[in-house]
Amino acid sequence: MMQKNYNPLIGLIIDDDFAKKHDPPYPNPVFLSYETPLRISVILNYFERMNLFRNERIKKLSPRTIEEDILHLAHSQYHIDTIKRLTNFGGGILSEDVFIAPDTYSIAKKAVGGVIEAMVSVLENKVKQAFALVRPPGHHAFREEASGLCIFNNIATAIFYLREKEQYKKRIAIIDIDDHYGDGLARYFYEDPSVLYFSIHEFDFLEGDVGFISDIGAGDGRGTSINFPIPMYTTDEDFLAFFDVITPILNDFNPDLIVVPAGFDMYFADPVGNILLTSKSYYEFTKRLLQLAKQICDGKIVFSLEGGYNLIGLPICCYAIISALLDEKFSSHPYEELDFSGRSKIREITKIKKSLIKTLRPFWDSL
Repeated sequence: MMQKNYNPLIGLIIDDDFAKKHDPPYPNPVFLSYETPLRISVILNYFERMNLFRNERIKKLSPRTIEEDILHLAHSQYHIDTIKRLTNFGGGILSEDVFIAPDTYSIAKKAVGGVIEAMVSVLENKVKQAFALVRPPGHHAFREEASGLCIFNNIATAIFYLREKEQYKKRIAIIDIDDHYGDGLARYFYEDPSVLYFSIHEFDFLEGDVGFISDIGAGDGRGTSINFPIPMYTTDEDFLAFFDVITPILNDFNPDLIVVPAGFDMYFADPVGNILLTSKSYYEFTKRLLQLAKQICDGKIVFSLEGGYNLIGLPICCYAIISALLDEKFSSHPYEELDFSGRSKIREITKIKKSLIKTLRPFWDSL
């Protein structure tokens, strides 16, 4: 039974380097330019203006210092060496969706350390929840290569760190809310029954070979890789329908820790997404998830920043998540007061939900 007065500490992993380094080589409007240090600057500035750091429940944490051997837990030597060499060379364009700056290797390694610190701090009960405000993002990175603005897979590496260095063997549930399917993160745990990967993402016909309902995992991991693709222009009104699927599954899976790759590119004004969410959805998502987490895993949740490139909406949405964790009231920003009536996607989403439940029913008794 949870205590009535639930007011534990919330950790924010913060480092000024994330707001200064790994600067894209080209100016707007090139795609690579969206992953900029300004993303962290605007978040921290907004938090300051909202007096968040004066809240006694907010605890600032620094990224854990790690050495290269920790990166080996999730990445090949070739991939690590590629990032180091191009960094030492002064940077360059690694692929059409990955850039390297003169300081990328060190800042990407620090991002991994930030997520490790977030997870360890929660598991050691220093804080009850944590939000790793790190960049570059990580959920598209593969063992052998960087991808989709991601250098190292921050969350995957942190989970392997728990397994190998902390001897932590309990179940972990990942709920990925980035607009784009976390193909790198999903691949790491596709056959691992101890890690549940649930992704709600925009169905992207350009990347239609991944993130399907039928991608359910393999081997012992069948049924633990779950995709809820949603149509373009989904709004606040319909977004949270996926809780009808994830709630019974989380109760069945009974994880000890919940990890959220927190992408904000489903925001209505984001330049790389086509979903029409406002900060209200991120607030309501967090409230509902926290309620579940309190029942299942004593409230232990780690958020890690992934996408989100609208510099006005990004800090508002991050603040919405923290407000929900603090159990404080939250009001949408006037900037977001738009009329999306008549855009309901509930029919399409209901069909998707029914199809997904039918696909997963052999693996989950609660469905």
